Amino acid sequence: MATLLGISGSLRAASTNTALLHEAAKAFGPGTFTLADLRLPLYDGDLEQSSGIPTPVQILADQIAQADAVIISTPEYNKGISGVLKNALDWVSRTDGSPWSGKPLAIMSATAGRAGGERAQTMLVSCLAPFRPRLMFGPEVLVGSNQDNFDDDGNLTNDMNLKALNELMDNLKAAI
Repeated sequence: MATLLGISGSLRAASTNTALLHEAAKAFGPGTFTLADLRLPLYDGDLEQSSGIPTPVQILADQIAQADAVIISTPEYNKGISGVLKNALDWVSRTDGSPWSGKPLAIMSATAGRAGGERAQTMLVSCLAPFRPRLMFGPEVLVGSNQDNFDDDGNLTNDMNLKALNELMDNLKAAI
């Protein structure tokens, strides 16, 4: 069975991006799903030089390397990805090896706005490009008006988004 790592660009307990990752894991099917912890120190070259790679950063890099596939869900903050997600990408880039290289990866987003995080996904693709993952380019999963598209239990309720999510997860499974 496949191992799937989920990375949420939101730290909120009631994050719809985290809920979307759980929906994606259900759509992905049997296997092991792990949700990454992005509560990392801010990237600081002086900290890295004096103390090395922080343990939580190395754990994240190892989780990426060991997963069969990775899914990232990002909110859109001021037309881009969250600082939490950018910080994690920056830190992981400092670890030994290339945990992202060739890794099957799907991205998605849930936002309060109508566009569903389209600009954040574009920025995320740009930020991931140097790492050379094997990115699934569709279908796009852009959940806009997130407050109207999840029920109180965190289940995605929009049929169009569910259909796209299922297809994206089928494409991700096929890439493993």
